Amino acid sequence: MNSIRTNAAAMTALRSLQDTNKMLETTQNRISTGYRVADAMDNAAYWSIATTMRSDNKALATVQDALGLGSAKLDITYTGVNASIDVIDEIKAKLVAAREPGVDRSKVQDEITQLQDQLFAISESASFSGENWLAVDSSAPGYSATKSIVSSFTRSDTGVQVETLSIDVTNTKMFDANDQSGIIDSEFTTTGGAAVTVSVYTLDITVANIDDTDLDEMISNVDAQLALMTTSASELGATKKRVSTQMDFVATLIDSIDRGVSTLVDADMSRESTRLQALQAQQQLGIQSLSIANSASQNILALFQ
Repeated sequence: MNSIRTNAAAMTALRSLQDTNKMLETTQNRISTGYRVADAMDNAAYWSIATTMRSDNKALATVQDALGLGSAKLDITYTGVNASIDVIDEIKAKLVAAREPGVDRSKVQDEITQLQDQLFAISESASFSGENWLAVDSSAPGYSATKSIVSSFTRSDTGVQVETLSIDVTNTKMFDANDQSGIIDSEFTTTGGAAVTVSVYTLDITVANIDDTDLDEMISNVDAQLALMTTSASELGATKKRVSTQMDFVATLIDSIDRGVSTLVDADMSRESTRLQALQAQQQLGIQSLSIANSASQNILALFQ
């Protein structure tokens, strides 16, 4: 039945055109933003997951920065210990030279003194971002022998947790302004003719009554301190390797999370561009269909002519 009051065909065509326009708008938004899920209205579950994962990625990026800072501190300390090993090697060699009969020990002592000053300079300069793990003061307010490096950020059913990597500087420090507990300024007493109490940093072979026994014990103790430095360098090297490995892992984890978020919310641009062309064609056909449906009323008028 044809009616001049109700045009069912036009209503159907209009509804179809409105649906097409709505889908076209959605597709255009996806193409312009690059997101299939741009906000909670698009998909509340995916949006919530993606937002949480993005937040975690920001935290991991901060962990990455903290690891880089910790790696720099470790590198400075490791470099300082290695340089100290070279210097203490020289001190040991000078002591062995002083053991030779007829050697002018005052001249040897001058060289040793310069090397001792160099040891102190190395320890004092091994500082990064206001922290020095070789020259410390255990009496300073807030001092802790355990240094921490933020190493990871994890999320579980019970919440989030920040993990740290600990370094004990008790075994690495060369000097301690509070006491003589550092590797270099730890004192020992010889039992020879002089029976002097010295450290690697303060030993003096020009003291009266220094004999071969004193020199042998000095060499032995310097060698013992060298062994402690070697152990310290080994521990620092192992820690450096661990930090480096963790940095690589965190970088890979950040990339993995980015890919996961992309899978959830990013638009497939190839699919959306194809869909856009199809919807534009549907829109044109819908307009034509609506125009044809609206013209039906005009056809009824021809019956009265």
